[in-house]
Amino acid sequence: MPHVEIKCFAGRTEEQKHICAKKIAEVISDTLGCKISSVSVAIKDIDEDNWKAEVWDKDIVTNREYMYKKPGYSCDE
Repeated sequence: MPHVEIKCFAGRTEEQKHICAKKIAEVISDTLGCKISSVSVAIKDIDEDNWKAEVWDKDIVTNREYMYKKPGYSCDE
C-alpha cells in the first residue's frame, strides 16, 4: 500500500495535480509491482516562506537516510 506525499509551492492547477498524481501512481505501480488501486498520492501546497520550517527541517533533514533522491539545494544558513 504505497503512499506518496508531495509538498510543493502553491501555483499548480488542480488539473496539473491530478495528472501528476496519476503518473506517479502509474510509475509506483509498475516499478514496485503493486496494484495501482493500492497507491495513494497526496499533494500539499506549502507557502514559500514556510518551506524551511515545514518541509526542510521536518521532512528532508530528519529523513535523509531514507531519501533515494536527495534535493540539489540547501536551506542551511
